[in-house]
Amino acid sequence: MDDLVVVGAGPYGLSIAAHAAAAGLGVRLLGRPMASWRDHMPVGMYLKSEPWSSNLSAPEGRYTLADYCATRGLSAEHGTPLPIGTFSAYGMWFARRAAPQVEEATVTEVTPQGGGFLVRTAEGPPLLARTVALAVGVMPFVHHPPALRELPPGHYSHSSGHRDLTRFAGREVAVLGAGQAALETATLLAEAGARPCLVARRSRLNWNTVPQPLSRPPLRALREPHSGLGTGWRSWAWSELPWAVRRLPAPTRERIAATALGPAGAWWLRDRFERRVPALLGHHLHRAVAVGERTRLGLTTRSGESVVLDAAHVIAATGFTPDLERLGLLDAGLRASLATVGDGRTPELSPRFESSWPGLFFAGLLTAPSFGPSMRFVHGAGFTAGRLVAGVRKRLGARGPLPDVTGDARHDRAAAGHPKTYLR
Repeated sequence: MDDLVVVGAGPYGLSIAAHAAAAGLGVRLLGRPMASWRDHMPVGMYLKSEPWSSNLSAPEGRYTLADYCATRGLSAEHGTPLPIGTFSAYGMWFARRAAPQVEEATVTEVTPQGGGFLVRTAEGPPLLARTVALAVGVMPFVHHPPALRELPPGHYSHSSGHRDLTRFAGREVAVLGAGQAALETATLLAEAGARPCLVARRSRLNWNTVPQPLSRPPLRALREPHSGLGTGWRSWAWSELPWAVRRLPAPTRERIAATALGPAGAWWLRDRFERRVPALLGHHLHRAVAVGERTRLGLTTRSGESVVLDAAHVIAATGFTPDLERLGLLDAGLRASLATVGDGRTPELSPRFESSWPGLFFAGLLTAPSFGPSMRFVHGAGFTAGRLVAGVRKRLGARGPLPDVTGDARHDRAAAGHPKTYLR
């Protein structure tokens, strides 16, 4: 029986596993490494956050993005956008050095069993774990506007569903949304030879400003401090004080998670976007109809005027909605029993990321209504990993020693050099 099974091998899962292994826990790490970054972002995208705020977390601050770039002769400089491909490669490098070997297994079920959990995968025999950390990323929580859901599947998609946008060359594509994903997807479509049009409910687009230098006069730095989530005291609070956010009333936390650090485009994208992409701003989507192989969108302006937009395809860059009900791999009875944040559908968590079900921990997007908006970003992995592992250690100590059903399994795996791996 393993001390901890981590489900998900993105930035949060890798960071948790690195801290757990360093703490001497018997840990298994299941998932495809950096799957969202490798499989669900178009070629040509860049990292929006600064390189210094995009580190995965290992004990003693080791294995940073700057460390990786230095080994490859690459630049990881403040104010210089970094390709997503470089960040994905960094995550893979981190996985090889800081974390236990990743088992590329698809987890299909997490069910309570005895004092722990039974974890089933599509590739191999079930695992028994004393504790489980769910770091499943954002893909289970893809959000599509209701108006699109009645369309045939080939007529629309989510922005996370594309690696290669050249398939849309020569075609009209409506892109829904006003955040970085929408703006960059539309720009990349135009640069790939498509004819995109951005549709957004907002009457104006928000653009981040060019980042201020890291080294500034003291008074200026005091007025607008740097943080992992941007410049200014509010961003600093979300970045540096997730523990304080958790102490706020549930309705306040829910509001912060839903509204803080809203949609905005990166400063380096603005000129590329405005030169090539037309935009219908202040337009609300109320209807979508398939007309042959094309899609007709019914839009309404703020003044009530009706507008019709025809497109060959619709891409919804409309983000992700954290919702426990979408976490189908988690036993339904367990899911229904979890305490949630206010009236929402996310788990209420302890200061160490443990849910109301003893031994079940969460990380990433589902924790934003508990700890604030930093949990929506890679930067939040640094706050999460050490605290969650401390919670696991506390839980294991509270339970006392449990029998190892396979003998000294941790010793056997260490002697073999790595755990058994189930490949897709």
